[in-house]
Amino acid sequence: MLNAGLVTMPIVRVNGNQSSIKDDILTAEEPLEIILGCNDGEHGHGSMRKTLAITMRTPHSLDEDRELAAGFLFAESIIAGVQDIAAIWHYEPDELLAGAMDVRNSIHVQLRDGVHVDWKRLERHSYTTSSCGVCGKASMEALEIAGCEVLPFGAPVLMPDVLYGLPQKLRKAQDAFAQTGGIHAAALFDAEGSLLLVREDVGRHNALDKLIGAELLAGNLPLMNKILILSGRVSFELVQKALRAKIPVIASVGAPSSMAVQTAERFGVTLIGFLRDGRFNVYSGKERLQC
Repeated sequence: MLNAGLVTMPIVRVNGNQSSIKDDILTAEEPLEIILGCNDGEHGHGSMRKTLAITMRTPHSLDEDRELAAGFLFAESIIAGVQDIAAIWHYEPDELLAGAMDVRNSIHVQLRDGVHVDWKRLERHSYTTSSCGVCGKASMEALEIAGCEVLPFGAPVLMPDVLYGLPQKLRKAQDAFAQTGGIHAAALFDAEGSLLLVREDVGRHNALDKLIGAELLAGNLPLMNKILILSGRVSFELVQKALRAKIPVIASVGAPSSMAVQTAERFGVTLIGFLRDGRFNVYSGKERLQC
């Protein structure tokens, strides 16, 4: 029996001059519509309910959809913390907005009464994917406005021998990747190299939103002294999301972008790339490394 988030499809497998029809296991990909509801009582808005984002994600469970929605709202500074959320649920058929998607792929986040939402800002940014981001100087200013602070150096102290073992631990925890080879992961480790949490998704941003959302809903933020391991390249948006959760160390088996490095340097994040085969590159925050 397949795990949730995986599907079987027939394919033609070619080997040399021979071909055969086989069933292959693929990562499922379906849209998730995040609908935001609030009653802030300001500017005559009263009670409002709007589609905030549509993101392509791996459908796994209601819990992971809840984590994705909560992590997205937090990473984009729409909420300040778990205290701003009143409830999150998948819709019943008679509750859907006109034109909304089906019950399985629509989730509602209801904010607590009085939590203000800047709808004009959201409309200007046109949130339609798992993260839209901004560029250049404006991105640094946006991070500061969103409350991202320069993280203090010191903890955690990073030992190379501990870092070398993290990709293998991540791979062993990636159940879906082992079956499909086509899914991203984000994992949280402590300074001693113990795996704390892992989330997988077809989208890199979604995997991290799920991870941060899970910790947000569990009341574990901020994530100081933790290490974030990513399965792919590191973009500006991923550094931005990690900063919102105050994660001081980001490491990846792939490469970072130039904007990811600049942002990490600006905010005191240790950024490590190409962590594999007993080696890695330190792009910023070498002060935390002991070697």
